[in-house]
Amino acid sequence: MSFVVFPAGPGDAEDLARVHVTSWRETYRGLLPDAFLARMSEPGFARRFRRTLMAPEGGVTLAAADRYGLVGYAQGGPSRRNLAGEAEIATLYVLRAAQGHGLGKQLMTETARALAARGATSLMISVLRDNIRARGFYEHLGGQPEAARQEPGPGGRLLYEVAYRWTDIGSVAG
Repeated sequence: MSFVVFPAGPGDAEDLARVHVTSWRETYRGLLPDAFLARMSEPGFARRFRRTLMAPEGGVTLAAADRYGLVGYAQGGPSRRNLAGEAEIATLYVLRAAQGHGLGKQLMTETARALAARGATSLMISVLRDNIRARGFYEHLGGQPEAARQEPGPGGRLLYEVAYRWTDIGSVAG
């Protein structure tokens, strides 16, 4: 499989929403309530993506496509922790059918490069503690896990997340 990764624009909002909702349903079944996953709205997420992509101060959003259309994306910007020089990849999703072909690593690398070009020196990403497959992926890429912490999730339900950190963004950006 071959993929192209490119900066997403407002015209990609519907496809990004489709990838987002589908990947959540594929990834989080059994980790999040089925009712929440069933209620996820592609039109609602498309509106959110469109707003984000039209914001002048927006972060980095990279989309990934194969010859049939979008199959993944990543979004990043300054970290929620507001640490000087630290960037955060807030979302990275690849449809299950496109996994296992290096696209997740490509999205991580290219997003890290874009964030480094904006001045970031370190990188973090958070993942649900019980998402073992994703945790293995970030560990394989050299991310150092921090202690699990509770974060509010869907419907106010508390979930455990683990942050992975790369003290040198260059180790991810290549």
